[in-house]
Amino acid sequence: MEWENPGRRGRPGRPGREEACPETGESGRVRPVNVRSESGRSEDGAGPRGVGSRSAPKRQPTRETAARTYPRALPVVPVRARGLTVEDAAGRRYLDCSSGAGTLALGHNHPVVLEAIRRVLDSGAPLHAMGLTTPVEDAFVTELLRTLPPGLSAHARVRFCGPGGTDPVDTAVALARAATGRAPVVTVTGAHQRAAAGACCPADAGEPLAGVLLEPVRGADGVLAVPDTWLRDLRRITAERSVPLIADETETGVGRTGAFWAVEHSGVTPDVLILSKAVGGSLPLAAVVHHDALDGHDALNALDDHLDGHRYDSAGHRYDSDGHRAGFPRHRAGASGAATFRGNQLALAAGAATLAHVREQRLAEHAATLGGRILSRLRDLAAEFACVADVRGRGLMIGMELAPPDGALDGTPADADRPHTGSELAAAVQRECLHRGLIVDITGPTRNVVRLLPPLIVTEEQTSAVLDRLADALQAVDRRRDGHAPPHRAHVPH
Repeated sequence: MEWENPGRRGRPGRPGREEACPETGESGRVRPVNVRSESGRSEDGAGPRGVGSRSAPKRQPTRETAARTYPRALPVVPVRARGLTVEDAAGRRYLDCSSGAGTLALGHNHPVVLEAIRRVLDSGAPLHAMGLTTPVEDAFVTELLRTLPPGLSAHARVRFCGPGGTDPVDTAVALARAATGRAPVVTVTGAHQRAAAGACCPADAGEPLAGVLLEPVRGADGVLAVPDTWLRDLRRITAERSVPLIADETETGVGRTGAFWAVEHSGVTPDVLILSKAVGGSLPLAAVVHHDALDGHDALNALDDHLDGHRYDSAGHRYDSDGHRAGFPRHRAGASGAATFRGNQLALAAGAATLAHVREQRLAEHAATLGGRILSRLRDLAAEFACVADVRGRGLMIGMELAPPDGALDGTPADADRPHTGSELAAAVQRECLHRGLIVDITGPTRNVVRLLPPLIVTEEQTSAVLDRLADALQAVDRRRDGHAPPHRAHVPH
């Protein structure tokens, strides 16, 4: 059943309510009714008899771990999705500005991604190849090399690893340690930016670094971009001291920040790129791209030989002959690229199609243009609503920081019936957005930053709908000192 022309769902004669979609202009949409078909499947879109998707939220807390943060914040049961739009089991439609935490560069179920997956399924090719060379993998690597910064593409080597969140980071760190024969790796955060450059050459006689690891835009820290001038200085210092620079582009890659890779904003070419999320075209895939000077096969073998004969604990820490823990953790088996589920064939096909579409359609440039307009509108909202403390971001990776409207720090007592910390304000805005058919994410160390990660294919019309709903949500939450919400001024497109 095609999304563009779904028609009426359910058996003939069953009731339904047609609705028009204001943000896309689609008409003839029907709010589905939870009825059963002769096949025993629920007409609400999922599950065998007795497993209707509407009742899923009631069952899952008794079946799954309590560590289910997204379902608690976003109690939505999605049954259909296309592009920016998600439809739940009750027929409600949402504009999704979380994009799977940045995984969906082209939105949900993009036609080029679906077609790439179908070609693999119809070909009879193996779905799991344990890292063996296949035509699908070769096509992905070819397309990936086309997108890399020029200083890296001519000397690039690609190492696939497990799709877990830490697997590519472990692989990159193990690679840097093996290639340099050193152990310490500095991870750059906001608190360490000033010290990281000096740490590349310690003032004392400590061990020199094996690498410096950073995110060009730190999403989990509240969408904070590393300054371009600082990054250029760091690149110069690391190059002078032969310290590999590792850029984690897990969330920032594939056009998200307005350049294909976020490091390109500063003109810096790292020695290692960590890739995940959008690079798999919505399916789990991770890889590490590194300069061929760091090609780690012999170095990794040498490091393994050096570590043999020592005793390790379960975390990989080595113990000396007296039983004292010493040194740095040995890299795990998957860190050298030997993870079982590396290079999934469907993900490689979806990823190659996504990379090609972003490149051919110049979607990074589109993200830069539309992101600039979103930031401009959000800055207007920051001037209008007292709870918006800051707006920042690059391309379509945008954060809106919230703080108590009286300027007090989080934790300061306020009226009991109002959110009085930044995190409570952000959670309230997220809830109000959801009531208005908008899905947004929350991030930051204190979870007080509302994050917008719309897919790169978002249109100007959809962007206006997103911003209008966000402004309405802010109006519902914002409270000035006199206790009155300021009037919302409707946005007039220029």
